[in-house]
Amino acid sequence: MAKLVHLADYRRQGHRICFDRRELTKILALYAERVARGEWRDYAIDHRPNMAAFAVFRSSLDWPLYVIAKFGPEMRRQGNYVVSSGSRKLTQGRSIDDVLRVFAREAEPA
Repeated sequence: MAKLVHLADYRRQGHRICFDRRELTKILALYAERVARGEWRDYAIDHRPNMAAFAVFRSSLDWPLYVIAKFGPEMRRQGNYVVSSGSRKLTQGRSIDDVLRVFAREAEPA
């Protein structure tokens, strides 16, 4: 059975990491572009106490192609944002714009 909580009380409980509206808008714009090309088909968003993650899938039954993660400042990292593919870290940076550039490079013809 689900537990009902007041949103205001929930927000006061702790420092839960979430994507803000600006970050989510940029991620979803990239997602929509790739869906239109037929490359991506599904996504999932996960919020944990120390991390928020946006996972992209080729199909609902696959492992994520990419995970765009945001970490809290308490995580000793060189940047709060990371893009990974499987167990391989593709890039990390201090802003969402820094890490989303990896997808622009990927789309360029060789």
